[in-house]
Amino acid sequence: MAGGVGSRFWPKSRNDFPKQFIDMLGVGKSLLQLTYERFLKLIPADNIHVITNVQYKALVQEQLPSLKAENILSEPSRNNTAPCIAYAAFKLLAKDPNARMVVAPSDHFILYEDIFLEKIKQGLELAATEDVLLTLGITPTRPDTGYGYINFDKEGRNGVHKVNCFKEKPHFNQAQEYLESGDYVWNAGIFIWKAQAIVNAFEKMEKGVFDLFKEGWTYYNTPEEQTFIDKHYPLSPKISIDYAIMEKADNVYTIPADFGWSDMGTWTSLFEHQPKELGNNAVSSNRVYLEETSNCLISLQKEKLAIIRGLQDFIIVDDNNVLLIYPKAMEQEIKKVTEMLNKGEHANYL
Repeated sequence: MAGGVGSRFWPKSRNDFPKQFIDMLGVGKSLLQLTYERFLKLIPADNIHVITNVQYKALVQEQLPSLKAENILSEPSRNNTAPCIAYAAFKLLAKDPNARMVVAPSDHFILYEDIFLEKIKQGLELAATEDVLLTLGITPTRPDTGYGYINFDKEGRNGVHKVNCFKEKPHFNQAQEYLESGDYVWNAGIFIWKAQAIVNAFEKMEKGVFDLFKEGWTYYNTPEEQTFIDKHYPLSPKISIDYAIMEKADNVYTIPADFGWSDMGTWTSLFEHQPKELGNNAVSSNRVYLEETSNCLISLQKEKLAIIRGLQDFIIVDDNNVLLIYPKAMEQEIKKVTEMLNKGEHANYL
C-alpha cells in the first residue's frame, strides 16, 4: 500500500511527493524501494503489486522500474485501507483461486529483515491450509500512545495466538498497563491471508464493499479493469480494514514478533532511528551550530545555515517554503495543522 500522503511527516512529506517516495533514512533509497527490495527476498517480482493513488503511479514506475506496469493498481480516490485491500484481493483471486496475500504498508522501517521474513513465511504457510486472518503483532518495548494495540490469548500454538480484541491508541496509563500485562502487541497493519478468506470476510461483514468489487469480476486483469475501477472505486465507503473486518471477524490470529519495527509515522519515530550527535540531537545538516539544545530532530535544506540555542525536545524542519518548529511531545497535532491549512487559504503549502 503506497497511496497515503504522510501528513504527520509534513512539511517533508507533501501531497505531490509523500514520505513513501522519500529517502527518510538517508540511505540513498526511498521507503518504498526498501520495502520492495525486502519482499523480493521472499516473493517473485511478478507477484508483487503496489496499490497507490493514481496521482503517484508515475512516481512508483520511476522508483521501481523493474515492476510491471500492470502490477501497479491505481486508486482514483483515497477511501482508506478496506477498499484498497478489497480491490487487490479480488484482482488476485481472479488471477489465482488459491492466491495468498501479504498486505504491507510501503513506509515501514524493519531493522531485522531476516526475522521479519521468517514470520511472513510462517504466516503464509498457515494461511495456505487454514481459514485465518493473520496480523503480525509487534511486541511492545515501551508504553507508546501512538499505536493501536491487540489483546491476544496467551495460549497459542506454534507462536500463533487467537486475537481477543483490538484497542485504539490508549492514554499513557493504559499503555503502561498493556505493556506490563504481556498479552498485548502493537497493531502494525501487516496482514496475511488467502485472497478467498478476506473476500469471504467482506461478503459477511462489509457486503456493500463486497458487492461493489464483485461487480468487476470479469474486468480484473483485463484492459477494462482501470475503467471499472475509475467508475466504481470512488463509490466505496471510506473505512479502514480494522473497522471493516478485523474488529468483527472471529478467525483473527496474531503472530507476535520483534524485528525492529517502526511505522515511520511521525518525526519522533524517525528520530529514534537516526544517529545522534552531542546533546542527543539528530541532525541532517553539517551547517548547524547548537548551544544548550538537546533531544531535537533537525532537518534542513543542504544550503541552509542554522544557529539554534536553548531548545529541548523539538522538531525543526526547514523544507522548501515551510519552516516547522514544533514540540516533539505534541507531534500528533501536526496532522491537525495540515487539516487546518487545507481548509484555509494555505493549501498550496501542503
